[in-house]
Amino acid sequence: MAAIPSDPAGMKPALQLRLHQQLTLTPQLQQAIRLLQLSQLELEAELRQIAESNPLLEFAEEVEDDEAAESSGTESEYPGNETVTASVPAGDEAGDDAGDWSDGGGAAEAPIDFSSNGGSSGAGMRGDDDFEPQNAAPETLQQHLLWQLNLASFNPRQHLIATVLIDALNSDGYLAEGLEPVLAALPAGFNASVEEINAVRRQLQGFDPAGVGSLDLRDCLRVQLEQFAPGTPQRELALRIVDTELELLARNDTARLARRLRAGENDVADAAVLIRSLDPRPGAALDATPVEYVAPDVYALRDGSRWRVSLNPDAQPRLGLNQHYCGLIARARGEDASWMRGQLQEARWLIKSLESRAETLLKVAEAIVRRQSAFLDYGPEAMHPLVLREVAEEVGMHESTISRVTTRKYMHTPRGTFELKYFFSSGVSTEDGGTASATAIQAMLRKLIEAEDARKPLSDLAIAEELQRKGIQVARRTVAKYREGLRIPTSSERQRAG
Repeated sequence: MAAIPSDPAGMKPALQLRLHQQLTLTPQLQQAIRLLQLSQLELEAELRQIAESNPLLEFAEEVEDDEAAESSGTESEYPGNETVTASVPAGDEAGDDAGDWSDGGGAAEAPIDFSSNGGSSGAGMRGDDDFEPQNAAPETLQQHLLWQLNLASFNPRQHLIATVLIDALNSDGYLAEGLEPVLAALPAGFNASVEEINAVRRQLQGFDPAGVGSLDLRDCLRVQLEQFAPGTPQRELALRIVDTELELLARNDTARLARRLRAGENDVADAAVLIRSLDPRPGAALDATPVEYVAPDVYALRDGSRWRVSLNPDAQPRLGLNQHYCGLIARARGEDASWMRGQLQEARWLIKSLESRAETLLKVAEAIVRRQSAFLDYGPEAMHPLVLREVAEEVGMHESTISRVTTRKYMHTPRGTFELKYFFSSGVSTEDGGTASATAIQAMLRKLIEAEDARKPLSDLAIAEELQRKGIQVARRTVAKYREGLRIPTSSERQRAG
């Protein structure tokens, strides 16, 4: 309600009432939404960061370490320190409330451990004398080349240029941006020419792995071919192909290559084999990028005549409240008491958000399995069309929530481990008025191509007609799009390769 002052025209002041709706996200809801969209690894990192700033939060492995110390006769740093964790049993919904935690240090009413085995999985007890094996850091491409550079007979000027060249290599071993950035990275007043840099680069290309420091694929392959002895069969013909006919080689068009180079088809075929024995990405073998492994968030396993879905206990965070600090709240005074109560409230919100995340993930996974049980029984060809809206309506949530919970979350099934997004695909009309999913059509397409006569591969039109005979109305261009998505060559390329 606001007073509107009179204006110079002499209008009288008046009071007006205006009603409007405004959606405000509470801090609890904002936190729940954020946690929902995080992957397993991101969630772990986020929770550890939060726990470092909130003394009332504690991970289960920290509690087990304390319990192990107590059982061995060693006093804990804080007598009476314990963390009670709770579980959301696999296949059951979480409770409506996280429990009323006692400010006086009493035991918690509700546990908070998302594993179904009482919190024993995924956390081992480590003594002071236990050491985890540590693998040595892998040698990078730059380190490997610098080691060789220090053994080479380069003068100081060449050594500096080579060092800058090595630093500019990408993970495949190429100077993808050319020599200009190298020239710009040299010290002011160095006064190197492009020709001088290129001369050092040529020497660098002879290092191991051969071909590093190349400007493009043709340059890389030529360097590797030049390292073969002059008498190597078809070496010269292979050099000619690399210099002028790489595109025809990529299309495997041996007949046209033979005509262009005025050579026999057998000789051209032998030269092509020699070229394909080379490494087009010489630096990739020394790429130190760590391999990322996917751990499933949920399991889908057959239980008699039905499929049962459960959370992966090792993938769920095991976070609880530190009862020692909860007990200190009752004795705290002034600002300390206010601060600790605020930390306790934030801890409660976080635990409730984690329960909500686990419950939502389980509900969505169960809905997906109900819709895609045919896929689990019979494979990709039985995949049904499914969109986010259908699952959202079934579980009573918004589509955006389903999108968040299915991104970077994985389900392990007897047919493999898949991102939850994999189970969603658009539909194509069938002859009987139903629909078939794009995933099912791609599986049928692959099966048709695998069974084709290698001498007479199926064209996209022939595949479309065959699918239409199976009752699936799909156009040739749609078949082409699916084939390209599966990285399957055209019929003419498959024929030449065969």
